[in-house]
Amino acid sequence: MGRNGYNAKFKADRVIEVLAGEEHISTIASRHNLDPDTLRSWKKEFLEKSPQLFEGSKHEREKGARERAADEEREELLLKVGQLEAERDWLKNIAMELFGDDYEKTFGQKPV
Repeated sequence: MGRNGYNAKFKADRVIEVLAGEEHISTIASRHNLDPDTLRSWKKEFLEKSPQLFEGSKHEREKGARERAADEEREELLLKVGQLEAERDWLKNIAMELFGDDYEKTFGQKPV
C-alpha cells in the first residue's frame, strides 16, 4: 500500500466506478470515505497513464514476435549446419574410397 493506505487495485476500482458514470463522483467518494478531489486526482492519473498500458503491450508483442522469428531462424540454421556436416562427411568418405591413401595428398587434410 502507498502512504495513504490505498493500494493500486482499490484506486483502479474506484476510478472505473467513476468512469462508468453510473453514480456521481461525490456519491462514490462518500461511499468509500474518500475526498472527491482524491478521486478526481486518481482519475486524472489513470487517464494520463492508460495509453502507456497499450504501448507497452504493443512493444512486448513486437519483441516476442522478433524473438520467435529469431528462434525459428536459429533452428533452421542449425538444421542446415547439421545437414551440411553430414553431406561433407559423406563426401569425404566417398573421396576416401576413391582416392584411398592418396586422399591426404590430394586434399591436404586427413579424412574424418
